[in-house]
Amino acid sequence: METSTHHHLRLRRMGIDTYQEPVLYMRKDCPVCVSEGFEAQSRVELTLGTRTIVATLNVVDGDYLTNGETGLSEAAWRMLGAKDGDEAIARHPRPLESLGHVRAKVYGKRLSGSAFDAVIEDVAAGRYSDLQLAAFVTACAGDGLDTEETIALTRSMVKAGDRMQWGDGSIMDKHCVGGLPGNRTSMIIVPIVAACGLRMPKTSSRAITSPAGTADTMETIAPVELDTTQIRRVVDTTGGCVVWGGAVRLSPADDVLIRVERPLDLDSQGQLVASILSKKAAAGATHVLIDMPVGPTAKIRSQKAARDLTEQLRVVGEALGLRVEVMQTDGLMPVGRGIGPALEAHDVLAVLEQTPGFPQDLAERSLQLAARLLEIGGAAAPGMGMQLAGPVLADGRAWRKFQEICEAQGGMREPPVAPFTREIVAGRSGSVVSMHNRRLARIAKLAGAPKSPSAGIYLHVRAGEFVERGQPLYTLHAASPGALAYAAEYAQSQADAVFVIEDEPC
Repeated sequence: METSTHHHLRLRRMGIDTYQEPVLYMRKDCPVCVSEGFEAQSRVELTLGTRTIVATLNVVDGDYLTNGETGLSEAAWRMLGAKDGDEAIARHPRPLESLGHVRAKVYGKRLSGSAFDAVIEDVAAGRYSDLQLAAFVTACAGDGLDTEETIALTRSMVKAGDRMQWGDGSIMDKHCVGGLPGNRTSMIIVPIVAACGLRMPKTSSRAITSPAGTADTMETIAPVELDTTQIRRVVDTTGGCVVWGGAVRLSPADDVLIRVERPLDLDSQGQLVASILSKKAAAGATHVLIDMPVGPTAKIRSQKAARDLTEQLRVVGEALGLRVEVMQTDGLMPVGRGIGPALEAHDVLAVLEQTPGFPQDLAERSLQLAARLLEIGGAAAPGMGMQLAGPVLADGRAWRKFQEICEAQGGMREPPVAPFTREIVAGRSGSVVSMHNRRLARIAKLAGAPKSPSAGIYLHVRAGEFVERGQPLYTLHAASPGALAYAAEYAQSQADAVFVIEDEPC
């Protein structure tokens, strides 16, 4: 319910990065703050012209602001489309009725489709604070969602945004459930599939709990923040694209939830399924191939977990009218050499250009997945996908198609190079017996990835290789000396990130 009084406040850009959460700032003695009973963490509705947002209030004590003035974080300023000197109307937002469903979920109640509709509509509209979002995400984590609830949540997430329509014919898509650093196959698969005549509009995510997402990596080479009209033009021209799904209103609630899942480091099965398939349905896909790496330090660590997730993906996909196929892959250790947006981009370019010494494991995984997509999309007969995909990569057709896609998305550029590096060396001579995916990913994140695109890890060794004491195992890359030192300190304490066991060379 709105208050009867409309308070006009001058807007001031504070230059404060609050990530994607809109935040506003008022003096504690501001007449609006006093008269409306606003206090720290209150939710305040701001209207400027035709735009309205709900922001979280931070109260300041001092001369940062004048009375009658409100400061806006960068996210709030951008969302309102504000300019210097603008005045906005501040009021209490209407009561958040859907929060009652969140409370019910916190206490273990099952939610209906209409309950999920109400929650997700408010989430997509930005009416939930990060604290309220965290409550919803946590309540749904673990075994918080059964299959029927996951179907309902997925449908609600699709309904809350736009849907792309591509007309008749197959629309291919692919997604990796994650947990395997460097597994940047989509940027190789899309040009292979498109070069073979199938359409593949790939809308990708930014990193949630990893050092890089496909959108983060692609952005170091070409623009990824395209709107639906631009996406359609690119796909109509080239047959494929690799763009950030968050730049368009395709399952917009997913991007809001990801904002909270990232710092909580939560990515539960029901939410994972809803996140993946809502985006695929909204993007207009008809056929979806899921890459599911399985390994002791991957996201999916057991055959039972893989079977459970595979079954839920298929059931939910069928309910949404998607043909979903799951390919279980090796999740024992990172793919390629780079971990982090720019370093992974260099691996992708090496494979596409067939540069001598390119990462064979990344090329082979990409070809296996591309081959299966070509088969389920009807471009290749069953069992014959590799005979079609292999030559397309080897003879340069995939590389030319990738260049064409990049140019259509706004032009190619060189991935950045980190100004600060440090080698992490073997503490003893012996054989590399294992690599710990999660610890290597954490080291790369401590170095600054994905926020610093050039940050991360470059691996010099692979499992099974013999190393001498003092030989580099991997190199840290960072955008600042502080981030480099921070990552190096942790890396030195994690000897099993790249585990070497003493033995004699063969």
